[in-house]
Amino acid sequence: MKKAGLEDKVKKLPHGMETMFGKESNEDAVDFSGGELQKLMLARALYKQAPLLVLDEPTAALDPLMESELYQQYRRFSEHKTTIFISHRLASTRFCDRILLMEDGVVAESGSHEELLVQEGKYAWMFRLQSKYYQKKEAQKEAGLEGEEV
Repeated sequence: MKKAGLEDKVKKLPHGMETMFGKESNEDAVDFSGGELQKLMLARALYKQAPLLVLDEPTAALDPLMESELYQQYRRFSEHKTTIFISHRLASTRFCDRILLMEDGVVAESGSHEELLVQEGKYAWMFRLQSKYYQKKEAQKEAGLEGEEV
């Protein structure tokens, strides 16, 4: 729990590690936020100490800043393991050793982040398109205009 960043959350729970989770099945239980759920899944994977991790859209419920923080954690915990990240958010690909861009069930492009940007293919186009969105969000947040149309 500590490595996954949930130690403080668990300490604040009514019954610590014994607290029930999931209000839909037990009204005395607690629910976690999207980010906390992602951290919980990471904690479970770390606990198993498996040599292979498969993370399917592990940051889908997170904002860009939390997403970046969580991916840095994933990178540290993935050392000496094979980790497969499945994601439509290309901001998560910078630290991957090898990226496979799938299109219609086949590998359309393959390489590191830098290699794929140099190729100027679909990956580069999609990465630049998505990065503009993240930059806009960051600028809005810094200007105190988060959530407003600019």
